[in-house]
Amino acid sequence: MELNVKAKKVLVTGGSRGIGKAIAEAFIHEGATVGVSARNERDLVTAAKDIGGSYYVCDLSSYDDRERLMETFIREQGTIDILINNAGASIGSTVMNTPVQSFEQAMQINYIAPLHLAKLAASEMETNGGGVIVNVASIYGRESGGNPSYNAAKSALISFTKAFSTEAIAKNIRVCGVAPGAVYHPNEEWTKRVTNDPDFLKSYAKAKIPAGRIGTPPDIASVVLFAASEQATWIVGNTIPVDGGQSRSNI
Repeated sequence: MELNVKAKKVLVTGGSRGIGKAIAEAFIHEGATVGVSARNERDLVTAAKDIGGSYYVCDLSSYDDRERLMETFIREQGTIDILINNAGASIGSTVMNTPVQSFEQAMQINYIAPLHLAKLAASEMETNGGGVIVNVASIYGRESGGNPSYNAAKSALISFTKAFSTEAIAKNIRVCGVAPGAVYHPNEEWTKRVTNDPDFLKSYAKAKIPAGRIGTPPDIASVVLFAASEQATWIVGNTIPVDGGQSRSNI
């Protein structure tokens, strides 16, 4: 199966580790030219050395940083063919224990930033005859679980993906999404859980995931790669769950 992403110019946000890094690696393996962005320059330098792509330091909560990111990527790479809006953050806990400012921050990172970058990318893609935008959401954008600020922001992202797709496809710009379930990679949240309970991953998978294991970044990356490829041209506006059967929604 030919994915036909070779030589495509791909920008992956949140690409310094975890799912984003795996997505970048998957595209590079297929011959794409990839740039990754994140806030932490040290992590970005390490990731770029590991995978061979270029990197861009960017705080996605900043309007100016987002504008600068897209402008710099297009200037250095010549254009943008594929945008992967992967960056995200889980902020706060329960509704009453989470300040309103944290809800606003969650919306900025998980919803407004992808929306803004999608608009910027689409403007460039339109001049080049088309492109693909893949928004990485979450199964918790469709059902309860996780914390409320994250759920609400990812729900908004899924809704935006559907709404923008019908507008963009008329310009040969395909917009779709992927909704991961529980995916393990070393970060503060997962490390804390495993440190407190070495059997956490096994017990969580047994209780929550019919497939019997926690997901891995490559599990998500392979679907994102396919969704962005020429083999997926009829996937328009859909957000695909990739979760080992974890989600309970019928929709």
